[in-house]
Amino acid sequence: MLICVPDVLTKEEVADFRRIMDAADWEDGRSTAGSISALVKDNTQLPPDSDVSRALGERVITALTRSPLFISAAVPQRIFPPLFNRYGVGNKFGLHVDNAVRGDKLTGLRIRTDLSVTLFLSEPEEYDGGELVIEDQYGSHEVKLAAGSLVLYPASSLHMVTPITRGVRVASFFWLQSMLREDHQRALVFDLDQTIQSLATRLGSGDADVVRLTGIYHNLIRQWAQV
Repeated sequence: MLICVPDVLTKEEVADFRRIMDAADWEDGRSTAGSISALVKDNTQLPPDSDVSRALGERVITALTRSPLFISAAVPQRIFPPLFNRYGVGNKFGLHVDNAVRGDKLTGLRIRTDLSVTLFLSEPEEYDGGELVIEDQYGSHEVKLAAGSLVLYPASSLHMVTPITRGVRVASFFWLQSMLREDHQRALVFDLDQTIQSLATRLGSGDADVVRLTGIYHNLIRQWAQV
């Protein structure tokens, strides 16, 4: 399941992020790549343990909690501290799959990476190339979203960032462990939740069928959740 979530950050927040990031020091992006991914990764990133990266990451997580669509799609249990990368002309990240488990040295947090997230911090017109290409059983999907919007997709997917030919692409990237381990479970619960929200808008949250479907939603979560 691939879900795009618009307007996680406001344009004002994006501008503030960019101002802070432009003044920061960057390092080789391969420092957080696995041994195989490092062979095809060519970008820079904010040092993951730096004060700047941690402060911006906390702001991203706060913004995520304001997004009902993100919560509905991810059903998050643990979120890895967000990281930040930058692609200039010629930079790219070849086809790879994310590590199954990620550990954070500062907090000791370890998560199973069920879902990968890219939060775009550059507008599409700021750069050429740099599409996030995600492969699944239905083919390849190119994603290039407005600044402040994110894409959420299974971390088990093969994916890549195409070479930049003009401008600079800046983004936050991170992973999360969902309460629902299986993608088909998350897809079913997400569709059900979106249906409930739509019906509640038209019929009212107290409608008998809305209440019944809400009960089914929570019973599915109760049956499948790993907490």
